[in-house]
Amino acid sequence: MTIATADASVDTSANLATESSTRSLQDFEIRPLGAALGAEVIGVDLGRPLSHGDFQRIHQAHLDHHVLVFRDQRITPAQQIAFSRRFGPLQIHVLNQFQLPGHPEVLIVSNVIENGKPIGLGDAGHFWHSDLSYKETPSLGSLLHARELPAEGGDTLFANMHTAWESLPEALQRKVADLTAEHTYLARYAELQARSPWRPNLTPEQIAQVKPVVHPVVRTHPETGRRALFVSEHFTTRIVGLPDAESRAILDELFAHSVKPEHVYRHQWREHDLVFWDNRSLLHLAAGTPDQLRRVMYRTTIEGDQPF
Repeated sequence: MTIATADASVDTSANLATESSTRSLQDFEIRPLGAALGAEVIGVDLGRPLSHGDFQRIHQAHLDHHVLVFRDQRITPAQQIAFSRRFGPLQIHVLNQFQLPGHPEVLIVSNVIENGKPIGLGDAGHFWHSDLSYKETPSLGSLLHARELPAEGGDTLFANMHTAWESLPEALQRKVADLTAEHTYLARYAELQARSPWRPNLTPEQIAQVKPVVHPVVRTHPETGRRALFVSEHFTTRIVGLPDAESRAILDELFAHSVKPEHVYRHQWREHDLVFWDNRSLLHLAAGTPDQLRRVMYRTTIEGDQPF
């Protein structure tokens, strides 16, 4: 009887602890953007603690909408890292030259040049891509925090690869459903390096980090089960097992279909926005910033899993 009473007391305490952890600590709203994807998160402060229940609500919204726009986030890099880590381990970008000092998990995305040297990766997102698709375990998602915005330009476009796959002509769906493709970080690196100051020469150690990998052309989202195209003009070089001409023709058709206007949301940044997107569901593209206008963004990237 004593043991039963003690157990009951423990169970009650556990229930109270669980109830407390799931109780909402912040009052916020998730508002769909009414586009091909995306939702705003209004009223949350990511610099403050999130209860388990609040975190689960954000997690589900991310799965439902693929892009979450957190408005007015006056957070530190350490707070961005802490929130990002709740979704999984963080990945360090191969261009370690552009790490935020003291915070290697943060990639500086910026067109600013100081003392003759770029402080960040100024041409990030020049081509449509999914972050780190060139790794064995590509990214789950990326978080980009606006630290300094230009007066014009600087938009980011996102394309929904679930709807791209679902709207693909049936004959092309059958053709590509079971194919695989090669991804490599170096696919267009020399082209980017020739046109801008943002791409340093890679060391042998950096090149070793980005060896080509092979992934399914159509991947299954590990959390929702939805299928999505998983090829991009930036990193996908060829379809395995097909003649070069046929591979190129199919990839070009997939690239063009993927980014049709009906699949795309264009994000116009506001001060202190933090945008969190799902690299398993989307491609994205930087629309570009006039050279004379400063843009400084901090990016964290969450490790995903091997595509299947």
